[in-house]
Amino acid sequence: MDCILRLVARSVGPARMSIDPRVDIGHVHLKVSDLDRALGFYRGVLGFELTQRFGDQAAFVSAGGYHHHLGLNTWESKGAGPPPRNTTGLYHTAIRYPDRKALADALRRVLDAGIPIEGATDHGVSEAIYLRDPDDNGVELYRDRPKDEWPRPEDGNGVAMYNAPLDLRALLAELDE
Repeated sequence: MDCILRLVARSVGPARMSIDPRVDIGHVHLKVSDLDRALGFYRGVLGFELTQRFGDQAAFVSAGGYHHHLGLNTWESKGAGPPPRNTTGLYHTAIRYPDRKALADALRRVLDAGIPIEGATDHGVSEAIYLRDPDDNGVELYRDRPKDEWPRPEDGNGVAMYNAPLDLRALLAELDE
């Protein structure tokens, strides 16, 4: 099979330099230890809607009626602990909010649930809050700034992201406006 794939790769020529800009990440599927506990976080705290459930084995949740943004399953992980640190695997799932007020609402929900915040960073292109779900999976809650506000290097090519503290009090003040 590897030989066939190498032949096919040679026959189509060199790889394209860029991916089609319409491509995006459709969903993330996470292994969890306890499906009800995971749903308590993703539905109960973050507010995702349940679109389908298969007993205590799998569930699919979404925002806005999409078939699913997150899959949660216990197929290989029921009752298991989190993977050890310092190994390869998923670093975090990033959940993008449409604007600053929606991100502030997510932060309020997380704080009201007593979930610890691991970090909060202004990246220039986005504002991000970092935490962990009940299975110790990394979760980033963020909002993108409009593209015309992104910091750019002097030559204008690419972006010039950075890491600065994000003022969570100022973010929460968005809810008062």
